[in-house]
Amino acid sequence: MGDARVTRVNYGDGLGVVTVTYSPGETLAPFVDTLSKATSRPVQVILADNGSTDGVPEEVAASRDHVTFLPTGGNLGYGGGANRGVAALGSDVGWVLISNPDIEFAPGSVDALIAAGERWPRGGMFGPLIREPSGEVYPSARLLPSFGRGVGHALFGAVWKSNPWTRAYRQEKSPVERTAGWLSGSCFLMRREAFDSVGGFDERYFMYFEDVDLGERVGAAGWVNVYVPEAEVVHIGGHSTARSSDRMLREHHRSAYRYLADRHAGVVWAPFRGLLKAGLGLRAWVLTRKGA
Repeated sequence: MGDARVTRVNYGDGLGVVTVTYSPGETLAPFVDTLSKATSRPVQVILADNGSTDGVPEEVAASRDHVTFLPTGGNLGYGGGANRGVAALGSDVGWVLISNPDIEFAPGSVDALIAAGERWPRGGMFGPLIREPSGEVYPSARLLPSFGRGVGHALFGAVWKSNPWTRAYRQEKSPVERTAGWLSGSCFLMRREAFDSVGGFDERYFMYFEDVDLGERVGAAGWVNVYVPEAEVVHIGGHSTARSSDRMLREHHRSAYRYLADRHAGVVWAPFRGLLKAGLGLRAWVLTRKGA
């Protein structure tokens, strides 16, 4: 995580898009090209590349004047790559869209997010309605995890889909513009002043929970996270993560532990952290075996 004590910059009203690439394959070109119908504004696109080997980010940047290929110097994870991408934008950019490269934008979707920003002057993050390729709506605007909801969701989410802890956490039955504890990191717009005020992503999270952590810190800094279902995108699916699903499962549980352990520090909470680490490790092992 960068230092949140930064010099305040008077940003312009420009729009920048940052996506972290890691051999994104055929999803990247549609991501860039559907942006032209998602906003009427000129847009700068930064491909913060974490070590792609398929050559696609270089090709996409070379064939489009508004796209910049930015090698990060290694696989920094999602948050680390995104931080490098945002830092590369000029001071004319006051709105930053951070997104996975496997997102396709509905017409007008980015303009709808910016319009919501004008309605919510203390809005720091704005998340669209995210659909799966099947058309199903993904619950992308959720409550912050608590100990009770977290345990209930972890224990019963996979076997009892409608359990009360999962339903409360995922906030699935609220398809209206509203505030949220956190917004999915797969696609969101951020007021750059808000991004600076919290120092961006915490780079200790390689993948997963970096968006939960960011949303919580944005709220703690006096900003609001806003869900904007008027803006729609489609999440095609994880091209790069599909090749290493076991590793991603372990990363998910490792990040979950980091998030909860950070919020339960000190000697008093040591037994809880020990049980949590053992329980999450066991859950990751069981799910990995099931996948095998």
